[in-house]
Amino acid sequence: METGPIEREIYIEASPEVVFDVVSDPKHVSRWWPDEARYELEPGAPGEIVFGDPQADGKVVAFTVVEARPPRTFSFRWTQPAGHPATAGNSLLVTFDLVPSGQGTLLTFSERGFREEEVRADHVNGWDYFLPRLAPYLATLDVRP
Repeated sequence: METGPIEREIYIEASPEVVFDVVSDPKHVSRWWPDEARYELEPGAPGEIVFGDPQADGKVVAFTVVEARPPRTFSFRWTQPAGHPATAGNSLLVTFDLVPSGQGTLLTFSERGFREEEVRADHVNGWDYFLPRLAPYLATLDVRP
């Protein structure tokens, strides 16, 4: 049985097109979330993200793109066992929905599929650390029209 999802809303002073790139493109994702991100931006494309040094205490986590609809939605499944396809029963689903709002973007984030409260609590702490890094990272980009 699943525990509750993690949900957050963040207003970002950048267009949905720019925010989509930052939450979906591995070269940007690795600047605000994991240390490395290796995947193609195609639904069904398998990949991985890396936290820390895998030769030390770091870890490599399986990652599969579910949906990439610029500039509105990016979703992926992760945490499935390495070498196995991601399914609703063996992975978590993360979704970024982007809606224009004023001069910026309202980003709605969700992560679903938790079966253990301890894992959910760990992810709450993680996302509470990583999601606030989006706006400062975006501020470093040259995104003039």
